[in-house]
Amino acid sequence: MTEACIVGWAHSPFGRLEDAPDLETLMARVARAAIEDAGIAPEEIDGGFVGVFGEGFTPQGFPASLVLQSVPELRFKPITRFENACATGSAAIHGARDFLASGRGRFALVVGAEKMTATPGPKVGDILLTASYRKTEQDIEGGFAGVFGRIAEAYFQRHGDQSDALAAIAAKNHRNGVDNPWAQMRKDLGYEFCRTESEKNPYVARPLKRTDCSLVSDGAAALVMTDAETAKAMNKAVRFRAAVQVNDFLPIAARDIVRFEGAREAWSRAYAQAGVGVSDLSFVETHDCFTIAELIEYEAMGLAPEGQGARAALEGWTAAGGRLPVNRSGGLKSKGHPIGATGVSMHVLTAMQLTGEAGAMQLPKADIGGVFNMGGAAVANYVSILERAR
Repeated sequence: MTEACIVGWAHSPFGRLEDAPDLETLMARVARAAIEDAGIAPEEIDGGFVGVFGEGFTPQGFPASLVLQSVPELRFKPITRFENACATGSAAIHGARDFLASGRGRFALVVGAEKMTATPGPKVGDILLTASYRKTEQDIEGGFAGVFGRIAEAYFQRHGDQSDALAAIAAKNHRNGVDNPWAQMRKDLGYEFCRTESEKNPYVARPLKRTDCSLVSDGAAALVMTDAETAKAMNKAVRFRAAVQVNDFLPIAARDIVRFEGAREAWSRAYAQAGVGVSDLSFVETHDCFTIAELIEYEAMGLAPEGQGARAALEGWTAAGGRLPVNRSGGLKSKGHPIGATGVSMHVLTAMQLTGEAGAMQLPKADIGGVFNMGGAAVANYVSILERAR
């Protein structure tokens, strides 16, 4: 496949955005800005790839051409909507990579967006549950949080109570989120608050408390991609050394759910494709929809042996100054999780680290970055390995 590079990007604030009433408003905040950041004219974009979750957060069920509301220069260009649960943004990125590899265009625009906070809480829970297997998981108490509560219970039964590690992950990500200007929650909650059940931190789906769960968010992110040859003439470029998608069974009962086998396979293939290992990574942005997910993902990426992911959290391996910083952005836990925007956001923030544009989030060493974005409970698994090209 022709090597693809990210050459421009934009990111909106994440959170309860009262001044952004709909998807097209959110898209308008990032689409043209990403094109301008790439230093090209809107007319040079050859195709658009839009990521929006498909199960009811907006009554507008045909969102691809909403980008034209803010970038009318894209009229008559091919624009396609992508959807793959919480990995929707990464699905759109893969669509753009395929488009470039086919030679159908030179520049591709990827936009991920979601407007979630206008939807009533109970309805949000029902919509998110569509990312699980309704035939057998429909009645799990707590909705999608309940699904991950069951995963946490199963992990605890096999490997012991890891509540301390989950609190450490939550505290780390909230601490990191303070430095992210786009994060929904820029507050260092501290370990004790995250570890302790309280009126402000109740159980949502045992053993998961509120601080173990990502936030309901509005937001958008966008990036511009091109082929490696064109990228040589750009002001900046971040290349994909690997981009892998692996899907697993949808029902959690059909697999050993505490192992995230699809994530393991995706990481394994990405390392082989990139010619690197976990020790070569400078940092990772990983999908912490719930803290138990981040814990298991440490093991899936090879940072810790199976059943020992807690060590990475409790011994500071994944802290900003640790041997492999994870979610320096604050992750979904602190940054927020507007479904369609999440995968695009993760790639934007990784590109910013690699080009030294991450501001207060910037790590002293940022040579190779890993991204893991998943849809459902480790069903659609996407891994990217990125490095600076110029």
